Amino acid sequence: MSVDLIVPIKGLDRAKTRLRGAVPADEHTDLVLALLLDTVAAATQVGGVRRLLVVCEDERIPTALTSTGVECVDARGLPSLNAALTFGAEHLRTPRGAVGALQADLPALRPAHLAAAIEEAAGRRAYCSDRSGTGTTLLLAAPGQPLDPRFGPGSADAHAATDAVRVGESLASLRCDVDTVDDLTTAARLGLGRSTLRYGAHCTIQT
Repeated sequence: MSVDLIVPIKGLDRAKTRLRGAVPADEHTDLVLALLLDTVAAATQVGGVRRLLVVCEDERIPTALTSTGVECVDARGLPSLNAALTFGAEHLRTPRGAVGALQADLPALRPAHLAAAIEEAAGRRAYCSDRSGTGTTLLLAAPGQPLDPRFGPGSADAHAATDAVRVGESLASLRCDVDTVDDLTTAARLGLGRSTLRYGAHCTIQT
């Protein structure tokens, strides 16, 4: 199975408020961008990912992604993460293919783990929960079906309620999204991507 993935991200200045304090204030946006870059770098190495589209609202993000070859759309004014994902799915226009959503804060992501989750889904609507079991790091629609994202508090249960099957329970790097300093420390133990590595090292020393 192959899939087109959408990676949504807020403006860098507004993103990851609970992560503030992990690095000096003037480096916070650099850290947020590093999380995205490592997520994208891993996802682009997965053979089952046909296209990768980043939906953002910050002019710095397309510039940072130029050398990656990843598609990026600067779409301002969308009211929510779910709206950004719906916009991205419409932009991709894959009526017969499968589309999915991948969170932008998976700096320890291993390509093999993302590939395994896609394979486990086997064309079914599926989701991967975060470490807490309440959030969602990956959502996959069945081929030809709408994405119908339900991100927000309790999104794992919300996606399960749409008959999505849970996948990736043993895939630690896919479940390790980074919202807090503790999350970043956990991701550092798993092994961070190149862009986030120096921030993870700083966090580990501080904690």
